[in-house]
Amino acid sequence: MKLFGSSGTRGVAGEQLTPEFVLRVAKAAGTVWDADRAVVARDTRTTGEMFTNAAASGLASVGVDVERLGVVPTPGVVRYCEVEGVPAVHITASHNPPEYNGVKLVGADGIELPVHRLERIEERILAEDFDIAPWDAVGSTTRIDSANRDYLDGMLAAVDRGRIADADLTVALDPGHGAGALTSPTFFRELGCKVVTINAQPDGHFPGREPEPVPKNLDDLGRLVRAADADVGIAHDGDADRAIFFDERGEYVEGDTSLAALAAAELDAGDTTVAAVNVSQRLVDVVDAVGADLELTPIGATNIITRIKELWADGASVPIAGEGNGGVFFPNYRLVRDGAFIGAKFLELVAERPVSEIVAPYADYHNVRVNLTYRTERELDAMLDAAEEYARSADAEPNTTDGYRLDYGDAWVLVRPSGTEPKVRIYAEAREADRARELADAVRGALEAGLGGV
Repeated sequence: MKLFGSSGTRGVAGEQLTPEFVLRVAKAAGTVWDADRAVVARDTRTTGEMFTNAAASGLASVGVDVERLGVVPTPGVVRYCEVEGVPAVHITASHNPPEYNGVKLVGADGIELPVHRLERIEERILAEDFDIAPWDAVGSTTRIDSANRDYLDGMLAAVDRGRIADADLTVALDPGHGAGALTSPTFFRELGCKVVTINAQPDGHFPGREPEPVPKNLDDLGRLVRAADADVGIAHDGDADRAIFFDERGEYVEGDTSLAALAAAELDAGDTTVAAVNVSQRLVDVVDAVGADLELTPIGATNIITRIKELWADGASVPIAGEGNGGVFFPNYRLVRDGAFIGAKFLELVAERPVSEIVAPYADYHNVRVNLTYRTERELDAMLDAAEEYARSADAEPNTTDGYRLDYGDAWVLVRPSGTEPKVRIYAEAREADRARELADAVRGALEAGLGGV
C-alpha cells in the first residue's frame, strides 16, 4: 500500500497530511463501506477539529450520515463502532509528535480495517473515484456525547473491580495531555484507587511531554510515583491505546517486561499469542514455560489483528497479544489495544504483590532502540540496501518477516523502516547491555555508511 502504513496514515499536518487528503480518504471510505452511518472522532491534537471537519464533509458528500463523537480514546471509538455497528474515520496520530496527525479507519465490527479493505479504499483515493451523492441525498450530522461514559462503563464491567478496590492502591497517572485525560483518571478512581495525576489536561500542544510514552518523556511520572508513595505509575500515548508502567520505587518498566508479566497471567498450555517480529525473548520465555505457541507478524496493530482473526477462524485460543511498546491486546474482551484496560489488568496483579516483584522474572534483558531519519526516498533506499547487505554477511540467518532480524542465541537485532514516520528503526536486545548496544551500533554504522553514498 502507498498511503496506509502499519497503523493508518500519518504525516505532519499541513504538509504530508492536509484537509484535502482527509476529505478524499473519507469520500473513498464512505464509497466503499456499505453503511448509511459512520463515526468521526479525534484525539486532542490542535489540528484534530480541522481534520474531523474535513472527514465529516467527505462522508456526507457520499451520502453517509455522520455521528461526531468529539475527543475519544481510540479504544472508545472502537467500542462505539462495535456496539452501534457503524464504521469510523478516527483522526489521531497516536504517539507521534504534536505536529503530526493521522487517519485510522475502523470497521462496523469494531476492528481496524484489514489490509485488503484498506487497499480497496486506497484504490478509490488514487483514482479519485467517489460515489458523490446528489444535493438531496447528502448525509446529515449528529453530535454524540455519551461515547466516553459508555466506554468507561464497559471496562468497569470487564475487570475484577472488587479485587482492585480491596487492595487500596495509589495510582500515579500520566495521560500525556491526550484523549486518555478525559477518561483514565475517572476510570481508575471508579476502580477504587486513589489517583494522582500529571499532564492530565487535554491539550494538543502537549506542553508537559511528547505523546510517546518512552523513558526520556516520563521522568516526571517517576518522580510523582516516589513523591506520592504510589503503588504503580501508568502512562498513555496520545490516543490512549498504550500503557507503560513504573514500579513502586518510581523506576521505569520496559514494555516488553510488562507484556511478559501480563502474558504469564493469561496464557495456558495450548493457547497462542501473537507478537510482532521485534518480539522480546522475555515473551518467548513465557510461551515456552507454559507450553503455548507464539506467532510472529510484521510490526503494527493491523498485522497483529489480522493474524488473530486468522487464528480464531482456525479455532485457536488467543487470550493475549501485543507489542513491547505498551500496546497489548486482550482479544477476548475486545480486539483493540486499550491503555486503560491494560492498566486495569496490570492492577489485578498489583493487588496481590508489588510491581517490582511482578516484573522481576522478566527483567534480565536489555534493549536498545535507534531511529535514523531520512529526507528522501533515495536515502531510505540507501539505508535499506545497506541493511540487506549487512544481513547477508552476518553470522545469523535473517528473518525477513518485516525488515531484517538477526538472532544470535544470546541476543538479536532488527532493522526495518517505520510504518508511520520517515525513519528507519534499529532494535537490539541482549542479556548484557553492552552486547545490545554493540549490535545496534554495528547496524547503525552500516546504514550511515550506506547514506554516505547518496
